[in-house]
Amino acid sequence: MVYFSSALLAALLLVAGAPAQPLPGTQPLNTEGDLAARMVAGIDRYLMKRLDDAPRRRGLHWDRHFRSRREFLDFRTAERVRLRSLIGAVDERVPFSSPGLDDTLTRPSLVATGAGYKMHAVRWPVLDGVAGEGLLLQPDRAPRGLVVAVPDADWSPESLIGLDPGVPAESQFARRLAESGFLVVVPVLINRDDTWSGQEGVGFTNQPHREFIYRMAYEMGRHIIGYEVQKILALVDWFEKRSPEAAVGVAGYGEGGLLALYSAAVDERIDATLVSGYFAPRESIWRQPIYRSVWSQLEAFGDAELAGLVAPRSIVIEAAPHPEIAGPPPEREGHRGAAPGRITTPPIADVRAEFERAKPEFVLQGAEAALKLVEAGPGSAEALEIFVQALAPNATLAPQGRKPADLRRKIDEDRLRRQFRQLVDFTQRLVRQSESSRREFFSRTGRSSLETWNRGASDYRRILWEEVIGRMPPPSEPLAPRTRRIYETGAYTGYEVVLPVWEDVFAYGILLVPNNLRPGERRPVVVCQHGLEGRPRHLIEPPTKHLEQVYGRYAARLAAEGFIVYAPQNPYIGGEKFRVLLRKSHPQKLTLFSFILGQHQRTLDWLGALPFVDAGRIGFYGLSYGGKTAMRVPPLLPGYALSICSGDFNEWIRKVTATDRLFSYMYTGEYDMLEFNLGNTFNYAELAALIAPRPFMVERGHRDPVGIDEWVAYEYARVRRLYADLGIPERTEIEYFDGPHQIHGEGTFEFLRRHLRFP
Repeated sequence: MVYFSSALLAALLLVAGAPAQPLPGTQPLNTEGDLAARMVAGIDRYLMKRLDDAPRRRGLHWDRHFRSRREFLDFRTAERVRLRSLIGAVDERVPFSSPGLDDTLTRPSLVATGAGYKMHAVRWPVLDGVAGEGLLLQPDRAPRGLVVAVPDADWSPESLIGLDPGVPAESQFARRLAESGFLVVVPVLINRDDTWSGQEGVGFTNQPHREFIYRMAYEMGRHIIGYEVQKILALVDWFEKRSPEAAVGVAGYGEGGLLALYSAAVDERIDATLVSGYFAPRESIWRQPIYRSVWSQLEAFGDAELAGLVAPRSIVIEAAPHPEIAGPPPEREGHRGAAPGRITTPPIADVRAEFERAKPEFVLQGAEAALKLVEAGPGSAEALEIFVQALAPNATLAPQGRKPADLRRKIDEDRLRRQFRQLVDFTQRLVRQSESSRREFFSRTGRSSLETWNRGASDYRRILWEEVIGRMPPPSEPLAPRTRRIYETGAYTGYEVVLPVWEDVFAYGILLVPNNLRPGERRPVVVCQHGLEGRPRHLIEPPTKHLEQVYGRYAARLAAEGFIVYAPQNPYIGGEKFRVLLRKSHPQKLTLFSFILGQHQRTLDWLGALPFVDAGRIGFYGLSYGGKTAMRVPPLLPGYALSICSGDFNEWIRKVTATDRLFSYMYTGEYDMLEFNLGNTFNYAELAALIAPRPFMVERGHRDPVGIDEWVAYEYARVRRLYADLGIPERTEIEYFDGPHQIHGEGTFEFLRRHLRFP
């Protein structure tokens, strides 16, 4: 039941009565409607304009003047290294010569015979504990070249040969290439079903297998794209060892086309590439399945730029219909949490435009003829003919032969499950090893003195902001606050506040000013941050009993004690509306916290300029998503004198990636929690370390389902040890209380009084 306190009723009467008065020194706020929703819409407009501008920014990145050809080649090499990092193709591949490997490429199993070739089931080593699997098509004569033929994610390798229904004969390009005398390997890709997306005895989701792997891999600086590129490049390794002089090609359709494009872009050993049913502008990547999203991709790599990295080698773009994917598997009991995303065929004009954008790089290298566009397919004879001649100039595409004779009883149904489990296990092993990775990453900080610590930590703050969170330019709009009075109680007066930040983007919140301020007095401020789907009002006069229990009116209680209180509105509100902001942000090397940091920068500028505020005593106290904010904003904004994280501090990397705990974000729809490569850089102990030497506190309810005490205690112990090493153990503490996910407001209030020196 909704209820209203007498104070809130007074506030409502105030708003409904005489015109609300602004805070002295500010302009009146006359905007009506839902300011939080307006904020989210403004950020969305900003991101859409930035997406439209992405091709221009990429043009500036690539349009450079080089003093020598060596400098030009070095730049392209560096971009390939960067691209490998972004798609997570960074792990050392297992060499084929290693003893004990199940290398069935050299011990194939015959499964079918076709027109001029034999087909074998094969397996090959890729990473530690990860193998590729698929089909090897061995021509009866010496091969004209070597090709990896990559199907769409929902096509089996057999479908490209004619042994599995669903792919018409004219699109069975692996079969056509084998009939034309090429040695062909067709790998298995992780598909878009959700059969194994979870863990027996824990739970399951409706996330496609690709998304389930993507989520855990993204946090560890890896990607389903990178994993499968590694499987293709492992085959290139084998080709190179087997036939050093032979030409190597990669041809793919749909998700296979994506992988063919990325593989050729990062590896110059690939001589010819066929990309079918994939090539297009990427500015609408946010509409597609999340497992296609690549961190900071659009800052340097649209499809045209990827094709440009292939130059001067041959690449055929086949503008074929794309796989039509309406969304993830349907939700059902016990299977929920997938991110939305569709795949549709882009207008041919868009494909042509992206193709034209790729041309200048080929022209620059005198290889304009190496870039071809074919409007047909998938797997059309025209596209295959160009591809074949790029690999073997004297070869021609053979007429399609008879359907191969299958010698097996059935296709290996366990093959795909093995592929899925190997990538899950490999990624979970990275998670278990991540503490060591972070320790090595963070080893450049010194603990001999506070001065040494501050000097070492500054570089890590830069890395966190620029490489993990994503840094926006400083606020560009004039500091022109607009306010209106909305509360008048015996203890404090409350004002709604709007602060411009960037074009279309503003900060919004509620300021509570105690009524007993003396003339000339400057008091400390506590910035109180709401959680997911929260509002500043929920911290002051909650409209429901539930929110009263969660927040405990802690903003109003602190104001009644005499603290100045500011409750900002953060943009994690509106369900899928704010999560779409993440989908638009990540490819632009931004996150939601890129905007939140700018809003808090502007907020601190304004608060610090108020005549009754002591700018050196501004503390931060947030619950839940507000606690997540407490771990990401104060480390980077020195204007916060302390930080309190309530209901969020955790062994965060496991919280995001664990498959053995149902409270993990692997099982929820909150894909907004993903932060690229955070697992190898900053867990919560490292984030808290960037708050040091300022005071830091954790508030934890024993029955808070966001985690377990053991995880929280383990991670916090590392924080406590750091503060002790720095000689300031009194500046950090943790308070446990016997309660759920809520503000307790006892030890934390005392922490605020002590470290903000009030009263």
